[in-house]
Amino acid sequence: MPVTSLSPPDPIDAFLETAGWGGAEIEPLAGDASFRRYFRVRRRDRTAMLMDAPPPNEDIAPFLRIARWLEGNGLRAPRIYAEDTARGLVLLEDFGDARMRDYLDQWPDDAPEVYRKAVDTLVELHRLPHGPFNNYNLAEYQREARLLVDWYCPAQNLYVDGNAYAAAWEEVLLPVLGRQRPGVTVLRDYHAENIMLLGSLDQQGLLDFQDALIGHRAYDLVSLLQDARRDVAPELEAEMFDRYVSASKIDPEDFLADYARLGAQRNAKIVGIFVRLWRRDGKPRYLELIPRVWELLERDLMHPALEPVAKWFADNIPVELRETGGGTFAV
Repeated sequence: MPVTSLSPPDPIDAFLETAGWGGAEIEPLAGDASFRRYFRVRRRDRTAMLMDAPPPNEDIAPFLRIARWLEGNGLRAPRIYAEDTARGLVLLEDFGDARMRDYLDQWPDDAPEVYRKAVDTLVELHRLPHGPFNNYNLAEYQREARLLVDWYCPAQNLYVDGNAYAAAWEEVLLPVLGRQRPGVTVLRDYHAENIMLLGSLDQQGLLDFQDALIGHRAYDLVSLLQDARRDVAPELEAEMFDRYVSASKIDPEDFLADYARLGAQRNAKIVGIFVRLWRRDGKPRYLELIPRVWELLERDLMHPALEPVAKWFADNIPVELRETGGGTFAV
């Protein structure tokens, strides 16, 4: 059978046989924004998930390392059943189909309870000494923020001052670097599509954490509460922000400023990534998410801590694009 984006990789039979899952049924699942593919594996009354992350585009080593670190520290990452690092294959625990986002689409009144648990998970994670990961440094923050200039601006035929953009972000982010020491483990993509509900609202599993770094405690909180893929009511965002601050016993004023700084940085990055997914990877469906992200970005830019970056946007991005959620794209 020819291999398609939904077909299992060629060495799957041998891999499953070695893992004790020979003869299992293989069901393709929807992919994500990366080169990874996922399959549900069924054998008798058992199920597991197969992740196909082929080199050189993907490297499963960080996923395996961080999954084991999370599990070893009492957090619910999928258990690893088998791995083949040379081929990029991992057989792991099946968390089921109850994504936080899908559940809340059906049962929106449960949002406060579900978000409370997700915030409490961050509190628990941040009480731990950070993992053995790299630091979220200024160069990485700048590389991510620049995705807006590198991908969004050319797509809108904008010629902008990239040097001034970098200088503005450096001024805004330097206080973050000072306050993120010694740092916490930052999962970097902590939102409603990467949190699974495991049989009850207070049992949640973690996904998509392979890019974890040591960084600021506000990053994953703003990722959760300023979600690119679903609306979070402002009053719920405020309630969950206060819950985190109270449980963590931190200064709310400085933390709110850093929350806005990292929210703006993350949202600028996501706009760039979504345009890149369209132009480079042929995935235009992400463009429809940009207006939500742009609205969040504009809200973050209103905080006084973002004044240098807000001025750059005022000088370089036409008001008509900003007022229309980033504008339209010729798909």
